[in-house]
Amino acid sequence: MAVALAKQLREGTQKSHTMAENTGFVSCFLKGVVQKSSYRTLIADLYFVYSAMEEEIGQLTLDKHPVVGPIGYSELNRRITLEEDLAFYYGPEWMTLIKPSPAAKAYVDRIHFVAKQSPELLVGHHYTRYIGDLSGGQILKKIAQKAMNLSEHDGLRFYEFDLISDEKAFKKKYSQTLDSLPINQSTADLIIEEANKAFGFNMDMFNELEGNLIAAIGKVLFGFLTSKKLKGSTE
Repeated sequence: MAVALAKQLREGTQKSHTMAENTGFVSCFLKGVVQKSSYRTLIADLYFVYSAMEEEIGQLTLDKHPVVGPIGYSELNRRITLEEDLAFYYGPEWMTLIKPSPAAKAYVDRIHFVAKQSPELLVGHHYTRYIGDLSGGQILKKIAQKAMNLSEHDGLRFYEFDLISDEKAFKKKYSQTLDSLPINQSTADLIIEEANKAFGFNMDMFNELEGNLIAAIGKVLFGFLTSKKLKGSTE
C-alpha cells in the first residue's frame, strides 16, 4: 500500500536540510562569498556523485524497477550540465584534471552499494539532490554569477533545467509520484533515513571545501561571515 512519502521526506529531512545550510561553506555561499577554486572543486565532486546516481538509476529505470523506475525523470539529469561547467572551469582536458575528494568518493561508494543491496533506498538520494537543486537552483545561480562575475550561462549550467518549463508543476508531479510508489511504511522509514544519510554525505563534502575557503579568505573573515546561522529551506 502506498504511503504519503513526499510529506514524510520533507518533514523527516528538515533538520538535516537546516544543518547543511548552516555549514560554513554554504553559509558563505548564500552570503555571496564564493571562491572560484573551491566552487570548481564542488562541481567536480558533484560530477562524480551524479554520474554514479544517473548510472544506477538509469539502469534501474530501464529495468522497470517498481520503486526506483517511476522517479527516473531524465529531465532532472545533471551529468551533461556538469560536464559543460567542468569544461568551462578546467578546460577541454577537464577529465584528466579532476578526481573525487575523499567525501565525494564515500558518497559515490554509498550510491553504488545501495543500488546493489537495497535499490529502493536510492529514492532518498534522488530526492535530496535533485529536488534540492531544482528548488534552490535559480537563487544559487544568481549568487554564484554575481560573486564570480560570470556571464548568464558560463560555468552555471548545473543550475539550469532546460527540459523543465514549469518548476512548480514538475515538483507537484514528483510529489505525486513519490506518494504513489508501491512501498509500505517500513520502507518509507528506511528511505527517509537514507535521505538523511545523503545530507550527511553532502555536509562532509561542504566541510572539506570549508577548509579551502578558510585558507582563501582568512579565519577572521570566515568567522564573521558564518557567525549568524541561517534558517529556512529552499523548498
